[in-house]
Amino acid sequence: MSSITKRVHTLADGRQLIYFDDADTALAPDRAPDLRHPEPRPATATMRQDPLTGEWISIAAARQNRVFLPPAELDPLAPATPSNPSEVPSNYDVAVFENKSPSFGPSITDPHAPQGLDDLAAIGIGRSRTSVGRCEVVCFSPEHEGSFGSLTPSRARTVIEAWADRTAALSAMPNVQQVFPFENRGEAIGVTLHHPHGQIYAYPYITPRTTRLIESVGKYGPTLFADILESERASERVVLSGHNWTAFVPFAARWPIEVHMLPHRHVADFAETTDDERDELATLYLRLLRGIDALYETPTPYIASWHQAPVAAHRDNVRLMLQLTSPRRAADKLKYLAGSESAMGAWIGDIPPERAAELVRDGIARADRDNPVHPTTGGEAR
Repeated sequence: MSSITKRVHTLADGRQLIYFDDADTALAPDRAPDLRHPEPRPATATMRQDPLTGEWISIAAARQNRVFLPPAELDPLAPATPSNPSEVPSNYDVAVFENKSPSFGPSITDPHAPQGLDDLAAIGIGRSRTSVGRCEVVCFSPEHEGSFGSLTPSRARTVIEAWADRTAALSAMPNVQQVFPFENRGEAIGVTLHHPHGQIYAYPYITPRTTRLIESVGKYGPTLFADILESERASERVVLSGHNWTAFVPFAARWPIEVHMLPHRHVADFAETTDDERDELATLYLRLLRGIDALYETPTPYIASWHQAPVAAHRDNVRLMLQLTSPRRAADKLKYLAGSESAMGAWIGDIPPERAAELVRDGIARADRDNPVHPTTGGEAR
């Protein structure tokens, strides 16, 4: 089998566009240029610090102008046509490009950028910094509708290769402290495009969630992830397991549907995974997502978050981890964050995690029967 191939291009306004061709691609290597008239890019947003928590909030007003649920013929992530001059000039397998209206960037360096983690950690009134960084869109398929779970194993493997490639590239950029690949799926989550896609954020700070995780590692010790994995693998909450990965409903799940997946060995991010780990993940992740969709008669809304270690710190203690969550607590009911969760961060679970794991295992079994995943071997990027 041939390798997954990376092809770097530039859009008319200077944004980077990268094609990742499947190992078994049917596409020719040539790509059409972006012939659109270049429009000026928005100014980089500004972050403001909340002195009550120390957290930084990016004020990105340009995001108000992004496309909202367009019809198929005006899909901005579909391959361009004469009547739809989209963001991707050519047909593709997987395409990654800089977001047109980013929350962070387009500037990577700036005189008013954060001056390191100590600068960010200080507390003051009226503190602001430039929201340097980068936000990228990852198009999983040229099709108008779908999600990661609707991909072929070969295409899933290509997306994973793209995550690994972009994690390495973004981590090497100045002022980037953490890289976060994720997928929002379903209007109930707030998606604005039906096109199967995800995003990657390169933050100029370590996120609040990861900061709390680092504090827990400091209190418990450097074996926290290894011990969690050992404990969960011995529990009734495991929903899928392979040679390299295990997926489970966590002991203290917050959401009605919540599944975590951990690699069996310590890796800080996707860039550190091996080809064998990526190959197996393509199959296991598809089985998990198809099982989540088989829980009810209609597709399940979810957020699939790939937590990665910070770029330059705590990499020996913080492990790559999937956190998949859905607010769906019944076929026709969603969990909304009430006062306790939203205001105080004090969660109340609706479904016992052991029962949730049983439901997810049943969904995976139905999906394996009705919509099986046939493993395929991926390939190295070149």
